[in-house]
Amino acid sequence: MAGALCFAYTALSLRIHEHLLSHSFDLGIFVQVVQSYADGNLPVSEVKGPDFPVLGDHFSPVLALLAPLYRLWPSAELLLVAQAALVAASVLPLAFWARRTLGSAAAVVIGTCYGVSWGIASGVGYDFHEWAFAVPLLAFSLTALGSGRLRAAAYWALPLVLVKEDLGLTVAAIGLVIAWRGGRGGRRLGFVTAAAGLAAVALAVLVLAASHPGGFDGYFASHNPGGGAGTSGGGLIGFLHQVTLGLITPQEKVTTLILILAPTLFLALRSPLLLIALPTVVWRLASDYPAHWGTGYHYALPIMPIVFAAFIDALHRRRASGHSLGRYLAGSAAVTLLLLPHFPLWQLVQPATWRTDPRSAVARSVMAEIPDGATVQASNNLGPHLAGRTSVSVYGWKDSRPDPEWIMVDTKVVPNHRWPMSVEQELVALDIARFRGYRTVAERDGFVLLSRTGQQDATRPRPGQLPGTAG
Repeated sequence: MAGALCFAYTALSLRIHEHLLSHSFDLGIFVQVVQSYADGNLPVSEVKGPDFPVLGDHFSPVLALLAPLYRLWPSAELLLVAQAALVAASVLPLAFWARRTLGSAAAVVIGTCYGVSWGIASGVGYDFHEWAFAVPLLAFSLTALGSGRLRAAAYWALPLVLVKEDLGLTVAAIGLVIAWRGGRGGRRLGFVTAAAGLAAVALAVLVLAASHPGGFDGYFASHNPGGGAGTSGGGLIGFLHQVTLGLITPQEKVTTLILILAPTLFLALRSPLLLIALPTVVWRLASDYPAHWGTGYHYALPIMPIVFAAFIDALHRRRASGHSLGRYLAGSAAVTLLLLPHFPLWQLVQPATWRTDPRSAVARSVMAEIPDGATVQASNNLGPHLAGRTSVSVYGWKDSRPDPEWIMVDTKVVPNHRWPMSVEQELVALDIARFRGYRTVAERDGFVLLSRTGQQDATRPRPGQLPGTAG
């Protein structure tokens, strides 16, 4: 089962990337981060900004584990395959636990429903993210916790603090559940685990972020009760709204909560293991950034192993067996199948996924004109293909390095992948670049490649900046 899921995840990710539908935000960023580690340096990302120190943006030193593999296979594809393997591996502890407690049929159904659940599908269908490392760690930790192996649960949980700064709160939640379920013997272990998780969060936010320019500004800005999309004013009133009614308004948040629990027929609510999902769920719903509320992107990826572990635990606690167990499993499978066509794994059965896109070959031939090590600004969907061998940033992004040696733009990119400029803004920006001395090297099938021919006047608008704007 894990092997089949790994194959499916890999095929989906690679086909999306092959069709030029991956993104500089986030795949291009992570390629540059892993490349930095592979070169023996602290991680920086040119996509985020010139020599941008990534550890001050998100604390994810676990990505250094990919550096030796990247030296053998320096490409974005390595990250996509690694993510597929990590996520697929998480099915093993959950399915084996289900088999021990509920039987082989339950293991097959629960393992499959988990592996093709919408949260997993959304994660593997949208680039690469550091949370891929969290998924197996959470699955092993919660399986051990549900089986009464408290020390193993703590040991599997502690490395989560190296995956991302907010996961220290998840470690704290695991520690509290260990203290609750472990009796006198587990109380000390649980409190120590919780304290370690909180200390890791404090270290990342108060010390490491403070030592880097910008700190976790983007994260804190999305949780600032100052009248954003999810609040009703600033100050105390805004904060109270965020942590009460703001958690269920607008309606999209309620829909997401329902979809999180629906594959388990809401039985996950009967297990204390579900409490471990609270930190991730709350920070998502309390955010002012609409993408955090919905079912797209990768934000549900670390929630799925928690929900399905709670499902197994709830079935075990109810001593479900025979006909009653069969009903629960059939219901879970039915909900999963109903949701499947609405999420990325469904692309695997669509003929268009397997057709060769002739524009992909054209894009690669045009990109081959750019020499290794050059500074480039490229369309968002082209950045991941250049990140491994050039210093690439996003064309039109306000923080991109100005006056690159090369500019490459996909003028025919599909509308929902066009960012950060509209078609009109992009055409104006290209004309400005030509006026400033860039010459057209290639223009084929919507791909435009420009090269700088001389020194640029720094007082003139830079590529991607419209006249009269601040950039």
